[in-house]
Amino acid sequence: MHIPDGYLSPSTCGAFYVAAVPIWVTAGRKVKKIVKHRYVPLLAISAAYSFLVMMFNVPIPDGTTAHAVGAVLIAILLGPWAAVVAVSIALLIQALFFGDGGVLAYGANVVNMAFVMPMVGYGLYVLLSRGSSLTSGRRAISAGVAAYVGLNAAALCAAIEFGLQPTLFHTANGTPLYAPFHLSQTIPAMALAHLTVAGTIEAVLTAGVITYLQRANVPMLRINHPRPADTDAEPAPAPRTGWRWALVGLGVMIVLTPLGLLAPGGAFGEDAPQHLDLQQYGLDAVPNGLRHYAGFWHNALFDGYDFTNDSHPVLGYLVSAVVGIVMIGAAVVAFSALVRRSRRDRPGVDEELRRISA
Repeated sequence: MHIPDGYLSPSTCGAFYVAAVPIWVTAGRKVKKIVKHRYVPLLAISAAYSFLVMMFNVPIPDGTTAHAVGAVLIAILLGPWAAVVAVSIALLIQALFFGDGGVLAYGANVVNMAFVMPMVGYGLYVLLSRGSSLTSGRRAISAGVAAYVGLNAAALCAAIEFGLQPTLFHTANGTPLYAPFHLSQTIPAMALAHLTVAGTIEAVLTAGVITYLQRANVPMLRINHPRPADTDAEPAPAPRTGWRWALVGLGVMIVLTPLGLLAPGGAFGEDAPQHLDLQQYGLDAVPNGLRHYAGFWHNALFDGYDFTNDSHPVLGYLVSAVVGIVMIGAAVVAFSALVRRSRRDRPGVDEELRRISA
C-alpha cells in the first residue's frame, strides 16, 4: 500500500501534502493529553508496532504481497489522532531510511494509512461497541471488524489515486506519464489483496491484542475510555510489568521480522520502473514521469531493509528492524518535546487542553 515516488504526479503529491498539513497540526493539538499524562512510551511503542507489522509481507493469491498497518489498534488504545501521529512517524522513517514508500508521495501515504484508516476504523469501532463494557467480547469483535474495514478503506483510496493518474496525466496520444494502471486494474488488485488476506490479518491481530488486554491489563484500555460502562467490576490497577511485556512483544516481533522475506513477489503498485510488466499495460517503455521521479530519493541508508546488497537478507532485515525502532523512539521523543514546549509557550493552553479532553 506504500506508494513509491513516480507513480503519482508532482501536483498530486503536492495536493496531498497540502491536505496532510492540517491533519498533522490537528493531531499535534489533540495528543497533548497523551503527552500530559505521560503516555509517550506507549505512543512510541505504538509507532514501533506499526513499523514492525508493516515489515511482515504476506503472500496474495495473484503473486503479490500485502501487510497489516496497525492504525486502528492504536486508535482504539490512544485515540485516532494519536494513531495519526504514530503511523505518520512510522511512514516517515520507512520512506527516509528504508526506501519503503516515496518521499514525494509521503503525504498521500499519510492520508491513506495514517488518517483514513484510523478515522474510518475508529468511527466504526465506536458505533459497533457502543454501550458495551470494556471487557465485553463485543468490543474485541468490533475492534477486529473496524480494523478490517479501516485497512480496506485505505487500500481503496490508494487504488483510486493510482487509477486516476492515467486519466489525468498523459501525453497527447494518451500514453500515461506516471502510474500506468487504470481504475479497472487498481481496484480489483487492491481489493483482492486486502479483502481476502491483509484485512483478515489486520482484524485478527487487532482483536487478539484487545482480547489479551481485556484479560491482562484493562486499565490500558481505559486510556482512551475515561468513562467506561458500569457493567464491569472495578479492574485491578495496571500491572507494573505492563511496559516490560510490551517491550518484550516488540522484541519478539523484531526476531520474527525475517518471516516477511518468505513472501514471494512484491506489493501491487510498488514495483521499480524496470520491473513493470509493460505489455500488461499496453506500453512500449516506462512512462516518462515515472522514470524521472522514481529515483527522487536515493539516500535511504537501508534501502529495501537491507545493507548487504542482498547477500545476507535476514541480517539486513533484523538490523533494519532494530535501527527503525531506535529512530522511531527518537522521533516520538522529539515530537513530544515539541508538544510540551508549545504547551508552555502558549497562554491559556491548560484551558484548551481541558476543553479538548472533555
